[in-house]
Amino acid sequence: MRALLSPPARILIALVAGLLLGVAAARSGVAGLPVLLTLGETVGGLWLDSLRMTIVPLLVALLVTGIAANAEAARAGGIAARAVIAFAMLLVCSATLAALMIPALLSLFPLSAEAAAALRTALGQVAPAPTDTPGIASFLRSVVPTNPVAAAANDAILPLILFTAVFGFAVTRLPDAPRRLLTDFFAAVVEAMLIIINWVLWLAPAGVLALAFVVGARAGLGAFGALIHYVLIVSSVGVVIWLAGFLIGTLGGRVTLARFARAAAPSQAVAISTQSSLASLPSMLRGAETLGIPVSAAGVVLPLAVAIFRATGPAMNLAVALYVAHWAGITLGPAPIAAGIATASITTLGAVSLPGQVSFVTSIAPICAAMGVPVELLGILIAVETIPDIFRTLGNVSMDLGVTATVARGAPRAAVDAALDELVDPHPAAR
Repeated sequence: MRALLSPPARILIALVAGLLLGVAAARSGVAGLPVLLTLGETVGGLWLDSLRMTIVPLLVALLVTGIAANAEAARAGGIAARAVIAFAMLLVCSATLAALMIPALLSLFPLSAEAAAALRTALGQVAPAPTDTPGIASFLRSVVPTNPVAAAANDAILPLILFTAVFGFAVTRLPDAPRRLLTDFFAAVVEAMLIIINWVLWLAPAGVLALAFVVGARAGLGAFGALIHYVLIVSSVGVVIWLAGFLIGTLGGRVTLARFARAAAPSQAVAISTQSSLASLPSMLRGAETLGIPVSAAGVVLPLAVAIFRATGPAMNLAVALYVAHWAGITLGPAPIAAGIATASITTLGAVSLPGQVSFVTSIAPICAAMGVPVELLGILIAVETIPDIFRTLGNVSMDLGVTATVARGAPRAAVDAALDELVDPHPAAR
């Protein structure tokens, strides 16, 4: 009974109920259906807009605090700096994987044209939106904002991200007092935005029910098949990242696959049951000990990975945006895909360890905005995020352990101990 009352379960129940009610209302020709559809569009739109209003301030605050956290870790030197470099490289690889894998999968296993057209009609999009494919010179000029405030107001996400990233790195060069003042301010903004998001998500069953009713009435039972197709395609990216974590741990850690799998098994079980990398940290630390990784090394890299590294984030967030473009009938050129890779990679720097329903829209909407992809479907997709979120967490946990095994291999013990001391007390002279 408690599981049925959990937020993800209530949202999923609202999705199924809304779709079934919409299908039943359309087939029975209930009187006043146009009024009900207008009401559903209004309620669902208000709920989705309530989530979207938090995106820009949350994105800016998360980037500043994320850059500060990465810079702090890199300043520790030794194994911590090596870990941060590995994280950054893998985040770009993660986004690139989705950019290559999702179009290929959708080419092999496309959503039926009838289902895609019905979904576009359900969302008021009768024909595919026109796409703009600027030249490389125009694209590069558009990345640098002449007015960051205007970029934020116009949802020009990539220029806003560039300015915020430059600002964040500039903050790291300030003296200690003003730097902490600014990072504490933006950390407080993050906390305030998350409180607002939790308030909005408390209303998620009503918003999802309204949106699902409209989709069910206009798209019919084909909406269920489309959602199943979406879950399979997006989850497959998480599966690849999950398996890649085992490959990295085996090759980089110089252990057998069976040994790494045994060491990772307890943390994988916790990841499935909790969908939280943070909750899996104790099991990952025990797994690292099983692999023979010194506690001093695992004690630096694993907590750092849980705090600032989301291996599946760029890949699966970009996968959702690419899938929505497929639904909407939008053909993306090289420039929008490059913008999506950059946005997915950079925004993950500031990702917070929260359940998928909390960060779903706020993580993916900036990528959609950077690529020119509509975000209206995200209100429906959040209801089925529970299943992909399992593979998100599994991939993150396996990658955390795999990268730890790789980075820690051959690290000088003195450098590891120095990094640990720096993380615990970065200002020993003040003691």
